[in-house]
Amino acid sequence: MYKILRKETLSDVTKLMEVQAPHVSRKARAGQFIIVRIDESGERIPLTIADYNRDAGTITIIFQEVGKSTMQLGRMNPGEELSSFAGPLGHPTEIENYGTVICVGGGVGIAPIYPIARALREAGNSVVSVIGARNKSLLFWEDKMRAVSDELIICTDDGSYGRKSVVTEPLKELLERKDRKVARIWAIGPAIMMKFISLTTKPYNVPTVVSLNTIMIDGTGMCGGCRVPLEEGAQFVCVDGPEFDGHKVAWDNLLSRLQFYRKEERLAVEHFEHKCKLDAALAKGEK
Repeated sequence: MYKILRKETLSDVTKLMEVQAPHVSRKARAGQFIIVRIDESGERIPLTIADYNRDAGTITIIFQEVGKSTMQLGRMNPGEELSSFAGPLGHPTEIENYGTVICVGGGVGIAPIYPIARALREAGNSVVSVIGARNKSLLFWEDKMRAVSDELIICTDDGSYGRKSVVTEPLKELLERKDRKVARIWAIGPAIMMKFISLTTKPYNVPTVVSLNTIMIDGTGMCGGCRVPLEEGAQFVCVDGPEFDGHKVAWDNLLSRLQFYRKEERLAVEHFEHKCKLDAALAKGEK
């Protein structure tokens, strides 16, 4: 069992948890992910590693409560234990001294872009980071991102904090600057955001790495649910990724596949919320 040591609420829907998982933290590297299961009958949830502490034997995960399982996970508290915590999975980010690099994190994607930016900075790169969200309340880890970046640009869709724009606008401006050449870009966030980042960077011929979070079950390449079409053929996110060349991803196909189980997801949330309300009412009645 894997004990939750710390919990932090980052927004109304975003939670941070520090989990005791020594065997995972020993091997964890930037860009990798874990698959967590709340209990023996629970769904397997893939979550990118937001941070790790080898000395303490802990892994930090950050997630948004968007479905039944993440809502259930968000209701857990320090001292409680998770049934399984498998990882680290996937290929780690290829860290080298490339020169000037840009790291883009959108929404909850700020969490997994942080260890990548940190590793790139430690390797001697000049790191420009762009983070964004729909509004100020959904932003987090500004201080941590600033600490690992030579330059940090903050965007919100509604202009409630930082610059009023989507992340592709400052990204394009950075690519058009003549005083420095961008060697490589990493982008993590909603699939639609990564699609438009890839479309923005392609005319400039700058390698663009995206981290995909597809429908995933086993995390070992056996189920095939996480396959993603690329120019050279389909690959599996869990064993071939999670990072891919954004210019080679068949984005429209990927976005369509992400919609496959929306009806079932909605029904699961409705059932879970109804059950929670009933349990709360029964508990109140017993008192």
